[in-house]
Amino acid sequence: MISLPIDVSAGIVLRDGLILITQRKKGSHMGGFWEFPGGKRNPDESWEVCLIRELEEELGIGVTVGALRFEITHSYPLKSVHLRFYLCTLSRGEPQPIDCEAVLWVRPVDLRLYTFPEADEALVRLLTDG
Repeated sequence: MISLPIDVSAGIVLRDGLILITQRKKGSHMGGFWEFPGGKRNPDESWEVCLIRELEEELGIGVTVGALRFEITHSYPLKSVHLRFYLCTLSRGEPQPIDCEAVLWVRPVDLRLYTFPEADEALVRLLTDG
């Protein structure tokens, strides 16, 4: 039985026409997959505050959170996630792989060259198709 979805706030961090993606740590759930940076929302925080906190902790950057761009609930065999993806602009720092394997700035059209979790695939299609 799958429990309630895990709330995850993620950023579509933009800079000079490029989008920031991060690679999940090897040995973690879906290790080696690429994703839009973010993380699990605590019950007492807003989606936007969660995203600011997660990007500071995982990448050492500050962002300005903008509009909600995409939202999806996706069920995996052992858990379900509710993801909200926000447009963000980098406001401080240069992303460092503090709590991920790697970071990359990529052109939207090149997102399909990377392997993303199933929950991110609809957003990847949306961003690559314009």
